[in-house]
Formats: sequence, C-alpha cells, structure tokens
Amino acid sequence: MPNPHNPRARRVGEQIRQELAEILMREMKDPRVIGVSFTAVDVTTDLEHAKVWFTVIGDDHEGARQALARAAGFLRTELAQRMRMRTVPRLDFHHDASVERGARLSHLIDQAVEEDRLRSGGTDNEKNRPDETQG
Repeated sequence: MPNPHNPRARRVGEQIRQELAEILMREMKDPRVIGVSFTAVDVTTDLEHAKVWFTVIGDDHEGARQALARAAGFLRTELAQRMRMRTVPRLDFHHDASVERGARLSHLIDQAVEEDRLRSGGTDNEKNRPDETQG
C-alpha cells in the first residue's frame, strides 16, 4: 500500500516519475503515448509496486493506458539501467482525471460568472466607473 509519509518511497516515486518522462520522450515510439505526462508515482513502502498516474492530451486515455501497460516491461528495464535499486517496482498505470476535473470546474465557474454578469445587466467596468456628472 502506498505510504505518502515514507520519505524513501516519495523520493523513489519522484525519481521514477522523472525517469519515465525522459524515457517516454526519448525512447518510446508508440503513437498512443504522444501527449502523455506523468503526474505522480505512488510507491509502496516495500518498493515492490508503483502506481503511476498520467494525463494525456486528448480523449484516448484508455488507449494510452493500454500502450503504457504493454510497454511496462520495457519501461522497467530502462528504469533498472538508470536507477540504482535492487529491484525496480512493478508499474501499474492509472489515468489521472484530476486535471480534466479541474479544467471542467474552472470552465463552469467562468460560465457562472459570465451568466451572473449578464443577469446583472452590465459589466463590472460600468459599475465601477466614476459618475461623470459629479465633478
């Protein structure tokens, strides 16, 4: 089970995240992983398993997950060559929907603000403008 309070697991997870990004950028040729970025890696305390969280530009996160899962052996081999560890954790890939949720919430907030502005009958500039008749 991932333990966010274990400093070694956090360090290993961050290093894995950085190395995976580098490997993805330089070594992988699968077009399904274009636009993938890794947001977090949660490593278990025993360093045997790693949950790798990713986002992808576009809608095909399942295709990207399948491509990453298929390449897991290759990725572990590359990690083993780059990191000084007795064993490299088994990689389990999960789509991180938090970025999309955040963007969707931001859009909804912007939409609500715009609707509120239209209902109030003007722009903020009109309300905050000094009265020209005073002088």
